[in-house]
Amino acid sequence: MAVVGPSRDLSLLFSDVDDDDDEAESIMGADAAMSRTSSYSDVHDDVGRGSISTPTLPSNVHPRSPYLHPTHQATASTSTFNASQYATAPAPSAAAAAVSSPTTISAPGTPRATASRKPSSLRPSADRQARVASDTASISAAAPKRRPASPSAKDGKYPKGKEQRIRLTPRLPHADDVESAPATNMYWSKAPVHGTLPMRNMRAHTVTLVDSVAWLFGGCDDKGCWKDVYCFDTETMQWSHPEMLGDIPPPCRAHTATLVDRKIVIFGGGQGPVYYDTTYILDTTTRRWIVPNFGEKERPAPRRAHTAVLYQNKIWVFGGGNGLTALNDLWTLDVGVPIDRMRWEQVRTRGEPPAPRGYHTANLVGNVMIVIGGSDGRECFSDVWCLNLDSLIWTRINLQVAHRRLSHTSTQVGSYLFIVGGHDGSAYSSDILLYNLGTFSLQYEPRVIRGKPPSPRGYHVTIIADSRLFVFGGFNGHDVFDDVHILDLAGAAYLPQVMSFRVDV
Repeated sequence: MAVVGPSRDLSLLFSDVDDDDDEAESIMGADAAMSRTSSYSDVHDDVGRGSISTPTLPSNVHPRSPYLHPTHQATASTSTFNASQYATAPAPSAAAAAVSSPTTISAPGTPRATASRKPSSLRPSADRQARVASDTASISAAAPKRRPASPSAKDGKYPKGKEQRIRLTPRLPHADDVESAPATNMYWSKAPVHGTLPMRNMRAHTVTLVDSVAWLFGGCDDKGCWKDVYCFDTETMQWSHPEMLGDIPPPCRAHTATLVDRKIVIFGGGQGPVYYDTTYILDTTTRRWIVPNFGEKERPAPRRAHTAVLYQNKIWVFGGGNGLTALNDLWTLDVGVPIDRMRWEQVRTRGEPPAPRGYHTANLVGNVMIVIGGSDGRECFSDVWCLNLDSLIWTRINLQVAHRRLSHTSTQVGSYLFIVGGHDGSAYSSDILLYNLGTFSLQYEPRVIRGKPPSPRGYHVTIIADSRLFVFGGFNGHDVFDDVHILDLAGAAYLPQVMSFRVDV
């Protein structure tokens, strides 16, 4: 477990101390007023000059700030660690001690039990009954509450004897405290899920939509990282847990998943202190994992919290962190060839690039990759950048109103990007920011949204399916979620928007 102190410079955004470290995705210091905890490493941005910073921690850190959270200092590796659960139980009272004394048969004032009709040879003696009762009371009073044994973070297995959760009947959403809204308004509700429910919560996972089925892979909860796959039917709201074949990847979080012709390409990520530079391909038709062999060819450095988009039969990977520092390099993986001929290539761009960052978002709009927010381990960014993937020129957008965000999601809906949740450098958010992609805008716009939104969170996933925006899981600094929420977009919410446009940068 990482210990927060003045000897640790950055936060735990991209590095971990052990396999189960609870704040591997914990956010970073934002500015000089914020505390800084261990992140990429103890090395500052001027790592090339060998400078190491050892700032002192301020005393006025917000209790909900991810820059310094009590879970960082916990001795147990769970993101939902509650010190009270692990505190030593108080000593038994005098009355309890008297009951547990081996010389005491019954407590004063105990009513006499009615006579049993069983033969005396079959009735337990009063002394034995009192002794069993007192032992049970003593044990329950003195023993601390403990969680079930955690599964191994190394193999992503569930505890033995834990049965799969199966819900046969959907739980329909209802909330008496939410006002009704016109059908033309966007509206939040909780998905009435059923089927073979996930046996874990979800943070820093990926969800990839293939037809109407969302494929969830990896991620972590307060017990460890996972390597299993769950499927969610966005039409029936049913979960399933299919068996996978082939070379199954190790438990993983903060990776990317890119859909290429009904195949999901997984790159990077990691667990604990380990960062991956490996590529796995899941064929959703055969449910088989495949590992491309790149031999000794050049490939990106291990990383997580990066982004990936698909353009011109290439996967474009940008940024992330490698455990030492944040990155802003750009790589492509050629996926327009047979798997045995896939190759990585580093791309040289022109113009001023964005600062190194991770936990940002990247959306492909036409031939432009739009990068929003993120963090370098010290600052939470509010900037928006566009990279023309044909000319390879970076352009920074001048914003009238800026919003700091990291660990958020960005989903294209018509001519808007829906920025959901994330962290603003001070607290987790449940807001939706609408970023207008129109030719003369490229600015944020307000929009009325009804219903009961998901609780504030980051490290979740959003996808759009059948005119609805789905939100899967997430993390609020204390708890990891396993819920699914739906934003019904409604006709008036997005149909009148321009559906065919381009971003000129």
